[in-house]
Amino acid sequence: MRWSTKSKYIVYILVLHLVLIWLVYKILFQDKIVFIASEIFLLISIAASIRIYQNFMKPNEFVKSGIEAIKDKDFTIKFVPTGTGEVDSLIEVYNLMIDQLREERTKLNEQHFFLEKLIAASPISIIILDFDERIESLNAKAIERFKLDSNAFKGKKLADTNLPLIVELANVQDGESRIIKTNSVETFKVQRSHFMDKGFRRSFLMIEELTSEMYESEKKAYGKVIRMMAHEVNNTLGATDSIFQTTRSYLVSEEFFDLKEALRVASERNMQLTRFMRNFADVVRLPSPNKEHTNLSQLIKGVVVFMQSYAVENGVKLQTESMNEIFVEVDSGQMEQVLVNVIKNAIQSCDRGNVVNLVISDHQLVIRNNGKPISQLESSQLFNPFYSSKPDGQGIGLTLSREILLNHGFDFSLKTNEDGWTEFVILF
Repeated sequence: MRWSTKSKYIVYILVLHLVLIWLVYKILFQDKIVFIASEIFLLISIAASIRIYQNFMKPNEFVKSGIEAIKDKDFTIKFVPTGTGEVDSLIEVYNLMIDQLREERTKLNEQHFFLEKLIAASPISIIILDFDERIESLNAKAIERFKLDSNAFKGKKLADTNLPLIVELANVQDGESRIIKTNSVETFKVQRSHFMDKGFRRSFLMIEELTSEMYESEKKAYGKVIRMMAHEVNNTLGATDSIFQTTRSYLVSEEFFDLKEALRVASERNMQLTRFMRNFADVVRLPSPNKEHTNLSQLIKGVVVFMQSYAVENGVKLQTESMNEIFVEVDSGQMEQVLVNVIKNAIQSCDRGNVVNLVISDHQLVIRNNGKPISQLESSQLFNPFYSSKPDGQGIGLTLSREILLNHGFDFSLKTNEDGWTEFVILF
């Protein structure tokens, strides 16, 4: 058993005074005066020992009280000087330490509070992971982005969330920044970093949506190119077609029949090129939607009737479901153009015997087909300006549809589900 300094001191004093008492007892029979003096000295020694013991215990009491206060994280307790030099020195050191700890704790709390407010108010979605790379918390923007309760994610690995964007984040390395595109429409900039917590690294991810910025940048770029092309091409085609028509009017003799026919073909080719450029220009010149209170169900029925012959011609069954009357604020002309483009693409992706369904509810329209699925490569390119997977396609339809839906403020997506059905979803 190990003895404490306190126990050793008490045992030492007891032994010492027992010896002194024994010696005083021996003196009793030899010299009365020396005996009385020894008794007085013994009493003084006992009193001094007790006093020394009390002084010895005071620092221990202060230290014990201070340790308890620190354990309880109470940095407001300070000790008053006692007038004893050694104890006062200890009290002074303790009070200085407590002041320092209180200041540091206050500073850390203020920084922590500031960071919490900053994260909560951030316009960027932030996901904070724990030491085991599991989701610990999400800020308000992230909760809004994923439209789920934060507790639904808590404790899950990124790859286990079943949300495409978050699953993609699992492959992002610390310090890496990456552009991720989901649903063929939304574009995000994702960055992963870390901070130190209790001496260990913890990761967090920042997700910034770039969809609108990317669209605006793309539109400015291709708009400038299209305007320049249209100006040069139209000026050239107008002049050359005038020459073709004038020349043909002079070629009345039969011997110039072949030349006249060649000029006719060239003129028709000019007209086709003019229509081609007009299609491109329509994307740039698209006016702002003139929204009206529109019976969307009636509009869809009209488009289905219009596209029915094209579906029959391709051997595809075009049908509608859940067509209750629904009214939405839209530009009926522009929305009709979107429906025609999307339904036409759906029919073209189908083989004979496949089906194109239109399903409408209070908040969304789904145009789905069980034709050719969209590949991963096509999925990332679908809504890129003028991209087309068809050999003779111009990529105008989806580009124009994208612009119309964005101008209306509607969210939309195009993807092939696990069941093999491809869905174009418009959220009102």
